[in-house]
Amino acid sequence: MTKLQGSFIWYELMTTDPVRAKAFYDAVVGWDIDAQSASPDMDYRMINRADGGMTGGVFALNDEMLGHGTKPCWLGYIGVDDCDAAAKAVEAAGGKVLMPPMDVPMAGPIAMVSDCCGAGYYIMAPAPPPGGGESTAFSLDGLGACGWNELYAGNQDSALAFYTSLYGWTLPEPMDIGPMDKYQFIDHDEVTVGAIMGKPPHMQVPGWNHYFRVASIDTAKTAIEAGDGTVTNGPMEVPGGDWVINGVDPQGAAFALVGAK
Repeated sequence: MTKLQGSFIWYELMTTDPVRAKAFYDAVVGWDIDAQSASPDMDYRMINRADGGMTGGVFALNDEMLGHGTKPCWLGYIGVDDCDAAAKAVEAAGGKVLMPPMDVPMAGPIAMVSDCCGAGYYIMAPAPPPGGGESTAFSLDGLGACGWNELYAGNQDSALAFYTSLYGWTLPEPMDIGPMDKYQFIDHDEVTVGAIMGKPPHMQVPGWNHYFRVASIDTAKTAIEAGDGTVTNGPMEVPGGDWVINGVDPQGAAFALVGAK
């Protein structure tokens, strides 16, 4: 990551059962999620990889959040240079600020927002501690990292205008996907980091889908089913030779995987 603004820098699982989530994702993806919370104020556990990097965190939903309708899900963090200014820019572009900017000690300010069509994500201006480095959460080929970010947009054209204006993403040639029109790739800092497509009819709300890389898609499928998760799509081959799976974990959070067959 050479340019912070517009980069994917962290991924967060919001769940009702972090202990069971650890057992499930450790087996499926090959992570080593912290067995205990890193914070005394809330249950937040880091997602550790075998290569020494971190992909994100696991956040335990409390009763108040559940009472307000929050459900288990994955959310991505987009890096920004100035969190306050970025939150205002989201609103000016037709999005919403769901949680105003707040400072996270030893991490930096964050805000939860939604885009012009209702898809949620975080923005963050990271302030790494002394000796800290750049995010390793996204990598096209790193095992356990996120290898692809895919938005199911409520309105594809509106979403493309929203994200390109805010984060400087560029749009290489799209791929024709028939009835669903086009699969529009998105580039950040000359790297293709994902794509934006129209929301499939069966999806109730727009949202981001983040694909975590596994060594074997078949082994991961077996682990999903053994861990009481559900495979909703795949394994399916995609251009380039990789295979993907879409699934739902035991707590109801949708997730996706990419890897070799």
